[in-house]
Amino acid sequence: RTEMMTTEALVNLTVSVPLFVMAFASLVYGSLSDRYGRRPVLLGSIALFVLGSVLSAFADNIWLLIAGRIIQSAGGGGGLGLARTIAKDVFGAARLVKVISYLTMAYALGPMISAPVGGALVDWAGWRAVLAAAAIFGAIIGTTCFFIMFETHPNSGGSRVTLNPLRDFGVLFRNIRFSAYVFQSGCNSAAFFTMASASSYLMIDYLGRPAGEYGLYFICFPLGFLAGSLISSRLAGRIRIETMVFVGSVVMATGALTQSGFLFAGIVTPLTIFLPGFFTIIAQGLSLPSAQAGAINVAGPLAGTAAGVGVFIQLLAAGLATQIYGVVADGTPLPMAFVVSTFAALAVIVGCIPFALRHRE
Repeated sequence: RTEMMTTEALVNLTVSVPLFVMAFASLVYGSLSDRYGRRPVLLGSIALFVLGSVLSAFADNIWLLIAGRIIQSAGGGGGLGLARTIAKDVFGAARLVKVISYLTMAYALGPMISAPVGGALVDWAGWRAVLAAAAIFGAIIGTTCFFIMFETHPNSGGSRVTLNPLRDFGVLFRNIRFSAYVFQSGCNSAAFFTMASASSYLMIDYLGRPAGEYGLYFICFPLGFLAGSLISSRLAGRIRIETMVFVGSVVMATGALTQSGFLFAGIVTPLTIFLPGFFTIIAQGLSLPSAQAGAINVAGPLAGTAAGVGVFIQLLAAGLATQIYGVVADGTPLPMAFVVSTFAALAVIVGCIPFALRHRE
């Protein structure tokens, strides 16, 4: 902020705006990949990411930095949905849950590794070094994909679907199973991000615990997500997708309501926050890969569009939930209990729909 002579509000735009850009970009990439193939769209998204990283690293004013971050996030939004779509192309519907489980484990490990590495880079060479490193790694990944990756679109040799995103979105959301799967994923993410953002306030400000202790307890969340994803990968193919989504939803609601019960009763300790939270996040890792795979599998030739919509709903729901929490926060643990338990309950409602439809067939 001091270097660019700007305000904290403008600096915050470099974080908030890219999240929305990434969410909407995922919609575009999904549709484009169904029309033009996975490979060129993925390479284009990586190129945008590298360009945005370079512009951000060399920005000499806040507006150029914001512009660079927007381009960077627009490129970064490509891999979120395309990775799942390419997995569906290569491994098929039968193995998709297992592959997505491994992908979600990688997503959980990423922040655990990048946070300390990024902090070390900032201490060593300043904040621009982080952006430069992102550009370098993006270029390496893009070059590797260019020479190694082949086109995975099943209709790469023939005609592909016509590019009409609005029509495609309508087709997908008219499918009740698809809608249930993506909204269950969204409610999952909403509960998780609310819990993650609110727990820091409860630990540090409300309970007066040191930040270092909070950091140790917070490890429960990524560990829970990793554990749930690992369980999901082991059960893939043995238990139907609808059952996994339903069971995960119920476990998440049980953990969230248990946590809320302690908080409403005034029993606020690190264990009453993070132990039920640990099981809530395990449930997210358990059901999320199945919900994502289910949404892609029922989409047919619109698999890329479906993956993009799924990512969009997840990011949008997470942002909406954290904003709701910010509005109702009153300095007590009750707003977190209310928001998390509400979205966990919604996850059960939409998560039981595919399970119920299966037994009506």
